[in-house]
Amino acid sequence: QVQLVESGGGLVQAGGSLQLSCTASGRTFSSYVTGWFRQAPGKEREFVAAISWDGLSTSYADSVKGRFTTSRVNAKNTVFLKMNSLKFEDTAVYYCAASKSDWYGWEKLFTKAADFGSWGQGTQVTVSS
Repeated sequence: QVQLVESGGGLVQAGGSLQLSCTASGRTFSSYVTGWFRQAPGKEREFVAAISWDGLSTSYADSVKGRFTTSRVNAKNTVFLKMNSLKFEDTAVYYCAASKSDWYGWEKLFTKAADFGSWGQGTQVTVSS
């Protein structure tokens, strides 16, 4: 399995920006599809963004499209989520996740939590209105 650790969460005013990082150890992280999910109090975990193993393909939830950007630096085993124009409704615990299998050579993306096998512990993002 891949071990994941998120960082970069915090408190920010509406309209502000934050960048989350997800650093991996263990298996060859660079071959895995990586996803970002979030869970607000009283709500189910929801998909935010995903990035292919090589970073060439990305997918975003409609609610964050145009405001959030995911990227990766495989040489550093790190994936990023840059969040701009933050809204109060973006407040949640954010998780990164790695796919159950490696997809080296395939432009594959997943948006369902069931397709991911390794999860970080989460980082809190709070947006004040």
